[in-house]
Amino acid sequence: MQTFHILFMHSIFFLLSAPFKANAQQTRFNIGPGSSLAPTKNSSWPSRSGLYAFGFYRQRKGYAVGIFLAGIPEKTVVWTANRDDPPVSSNATLLLNSEGRLVLQSTEGSASIAKISRPAASASMLDSGNFVLYNTSGGIIWQSFDHPTDTILQTQSLLTGKELLSSVSGTEYSRVRFRLKMQYDGNLVQYPENTADTSTYAYWASNTGTSFTNGSAYEVKLDVDGHLYMVSSIGLPVKNITEGGYPTNEGTIYLVKIDGDGILRLYSYNLRQNGSRLVVWESPEDKCVPKGLCGLNSYCIIKQNQKFGCICLEGFVYVDQENQYSGCQRNSSNRHGAVNYTIQELDNYYFEDVSYKFLQVSKEDCEQACLEDSDCDAALFSTTNGNCRMQKLPLRFAGKDPNGDSSNIVLVKVEVTSSSTDSGPVEHKESKKHLPVDMIIIVCSLFVAFIFVIFAIFGFVIYRYHCWSYRRILDDCFCEDIAPTSFSFAEIEKMTEGFKEEIGRGSSGTVYKGTMMNCQKLVAVKKLKKGFAEEEREFLTEIKVIGRTHHRNLVRLLGYSSDGPKKVLLYEYMSNGSLADLLFTPEKQPNWVERIGIVHDIARGILYLHDECETQIIHCDIKPHNILMDEKMHAKISDFGLAKLMKPDQTKTYTAIRGTRGYVAPEWHRNIPVTVKADVYSFGIVFLQIICRRRSMDENLPNDQVILEDWAYKCFDAGELIQLVGDEKVDLKQLERMMKIALWCIIDEPSLRPSMKKVLLMLEGTVDIPMPPNPVSYLRAI
Repeated sequence: MQTFHILFMHSIFFLLSAPFKANAQQTRFNIGPGSSLAPTKNSSWPSRSGLYAFGFYRQRKGYAVGIFLAGIPEKTVVWTANRDDPPVSSNATLLLNSEGRLVLQSTEGSASIAKISRPAASASMLDSGNFVLYNTSGGIIWQSFDHPTDTILQTQSLLTGKELLSSVSGTEYSRVRFRLKMQYDGNLVQYPENTADTSTYAYWASNTGTSFTNGSAYEVKLDVDGHLYMVSSIGLPVKNITEGGYPTNEGTIYLVKIDGDGILRLYSYNLRQNGSRLVVWESPEDKCVPKGLCGLNSYCIIKQNQKFGCICLEGFVYVDQENQYSGCQRNSSNRHGAVNYTIQELDNYYFEDVSYKFLQVSKEDCEQACLEDSDCDAALFSTTNGNCRMQKLPLRFAGKDPNGDSSNIVLVKVEVTSSSTDSGPVEHKESKKHLPVDMIIIVCSLFVAFIFVIFAIFGFVIYRYHCWSYRRILDDCFCEDIAPTSFSFAEIEKMTEGFKEEIGRGSSGTVYKGTMMNCQKLVAVKKLKKGFAEEEREFLTEIKVIGRTHHRNLVRLLGYSSDGPKKVLLYEYMSNGSLADLLFTPEKQPNWVERIGIVHDIARGILYLHDECETQIIHCDIKPHNILMDEKMHAKISDFGLAKLMKPDQTKTYTAIRGTRGYVAPEWHRNIPVTVKADVYSFGIVFLQIICRRRSMDENLPNDQVILEDWAYKCFDAGELIQLVGDEKVDLKQLERMMKIALWCIIDEPSLRPSMKKVLLMLEGTVDIPMPPNPVSYLRAI
């Protein structure tokens, strides 16, 4: 009966609202071709009532494009265009051009705002908060309601398979932390970023799909009264998500948003009270439920004021002391005496189970097994069945067990130094006897003399042993923003114990494992070959420039040594080796999802070198061996030994051939200027290798498969892409998309290759990818 009543009321609402919608269409403000906006002048196109506006808004030190509530004093952004792009400067222009395309033009280039298949004749910002593009007949060819970001507005729907993606905060819209998905089973589910659509990662679900017919389509709607509900296209049953309707009047509007803390909230805005905002519904109610709210190796707690906070596990400290959500790392910076380990227990807690060893033992035996295993950092123990699952750091999604399961115990290995076992400071009682005055004078004189002697010795030690250089070594272990430090060759030898442990070898030198003094931080020490080092005449200058680059997908250069011909580079240590080790070793090969993540990492790193550095850098040697994997399996670009630094006003250069055979772009052989597109070609070859999990040339394969790029295009052209991945189960549409991008990257003509910024946009699905031509349709110089 209640369902019938809701259906009846919604039917009445849609019948009554139809004339209003038709009238809104007739009285819309049309925006014609040639119309433009600028951040500092005519910065937005308002809706007819002025409630919503489409255009520029402030974002950090620049501007972004989106839709916001303009009818209240504090602008609230409800939709963001190209949210992963960096902010643009004040000289940018938003234009509906003569070709019917809505584009953002800036010094960084041109970016499409709306992905359309035909030209737009006009546009309009509607009072519903929907920005619409029309064809010549007045039909809608694109609308923002079909591409939500983190918000659903009144009368807007979230369709099956679509997601809302949260931002880090209310003022930073580019980085995603949580997502809300309308699933095909009729459930609205919240997950942390970069996780699969499985119950393992879900932290809230609407539980509305149980009575729906399988195979039907679903959508979530937000009504004008703030009522959030779900409807199926088959039979149209209505399922409530919020508790019911709220007051409706011309002075109140509603919106649903997934916030940066992972909570889905229904907000009301009172337009008659300067847009005062209230939270009228939220889910989940427990602020600590969202998985991934706190960083690695930390967990969430609720404080007395009902706000949440992130706490490091015992023996861990914040990675960034000023940001408690940055995650935690082991506190190994202040070791005194021998280091022992103990186990800390956390009852009713959990973390993501990515165990590498499984045992079925008692809790005591589980603790002992973890203490004796050097690879074990923590264990999940179940008192119900005796399961002991050991794993390495980091611990992700740590938090209270949502089911309140008291049988789950988290066992964390904690470092304990010898100083921590002391009984503590001893309290001395004040003596009741008073010393003679002469004795006090003598004691004070001796104390002052002792202090002078100590200062003299300390000054001598500083002068004799250059203690300031060791202080810089210590600083390097913890400061990420300083330039590389210069070391003596003797210091390098100490770090590597005389270049004892070799971990890699390449054309430019040999890499050894080392440990930085004082902080015990592992480093990779690259000892350059004499011939190579002597050819680098600008060695110090280039090292200092490259050393200032700092990006999560570039291997960090920590220091160097230039004692005579013995040139050495110090890099951060990458525990999982190179991409070549993974791709070309069958038992180590990552799965499809992991490989696509690696492609994104590499693309972001190259984009930083090309477009975001103070000095533009062409790497010149992008290949799997120069792409290293950290402990979290994130890819980082390394080996800048062949990199070419461009001058501020330079976009191309003539230089001798640099790079590795098989990855070198064709223009290196043609005596023509080389640009950043040379790196795009090398990236394309690596991209194909990542897709196909094989080398670019393999003579053990049949003749038509020996050269990877030729075989890949033949399979693509014949519509037989499945041959490239063998028996692996992949999304064929995604595979086709990835192949298109890779083939565009390796086309012979440099000007036809996309920029790395365009490559990233194509990877993220924000731009169309035309059908690529045969990459070798141009004659290749050999």
